[in-house]
Amino acid sequence: MSLVERKLTRGLLGAVAALSVLGTASVAAAQSVVLRATGPSSKTYPAGKKLAANSEIVLKSGDVVTVLDKAGTRVLRGPGKIKLDGAVVRDRTGSQRVADLVSGGTGARARTGAVRGAGSGAASATHTGPTNIWQIDSTKGGTWCVADPARLVFWRPDRVEAVTGKVTGQAGSSDIAWKRGSALKLWPQDLAVVDNATYTLEMPGEAPVTIITRVLPQVPTDDATAVFSMLNDAGCEAQRDLLVEAAYADAEAMAETPEDESDSED
Repeated sequence: MSLVERKLTRGLLGAVAALSVLGTASVAAAQSVVLRATGPSSKTYPAGKKLAANSEIVLKSGDVVTVLDKAGTRVLRGPGKIKLDGAVVRDRTGSQRVADLVSGGTGARARTGAVRGAGSGAASATHTGPTNIWQIDSTKGGTWCVADPARLVFWRPDRVEAVTGKVTGQAGSSDIAWKRGSALKLWPQDLAVVDNATYTLEMPGEAPVTIITRVLPQVPTDDATAVFSMLNDAGCEAQRDLLVEAAYADAEAMAETPEDESDSED
């Protein structure tokens, strides 16, 4: 086989492999995951439940189920049968907000310890919450999922004054010094972020909070459905709930009711 033929063969094999990956991604993108469910069937559709593409769910009177897929969020109301075929027009505002929460959290670390690329909310004086799901809320304990230990940051609600906190783990402790006007501070470089490890965060004037870190492998930046499932499975409730709130706000305005004959039936 000549050099040209070998190159053509490799090129064809590469194209086949790429198509295979795209096909797999298409299947994954078509899946939905339950964000929230209330009503008689809520136990049948717990948060985090994965629903296959084109599957049909049966809802009773009083059921309200919110699902998320790559196209956005969708609120389903019973009674009736509803097919998850992706045919419903969605509000992309909520979908974009969810995408920003997922992908905006791994800002680059500079030598000075500043956090860059943290999202526009980080610089807003009126912002009242983390700008993405990968920032640890300094006021909340519990389990926190970590996408990139090297870029993990703490977020504080009150950025007016400079304050110094302390995080303590099994390997020691380290100070965390926020500058005046700054809401974000990188996790101390001299304190390793370990999977399934417990840390104590102490902030001036506040009760200490206990943090358990779960380091996630290969977190996708463009698939909110997969990220939600990872957060839910790992027990990272604060981050999971932040995604739910972002997704649910606009989906509620577009809720499908029993009167929507195109998607549900008695």
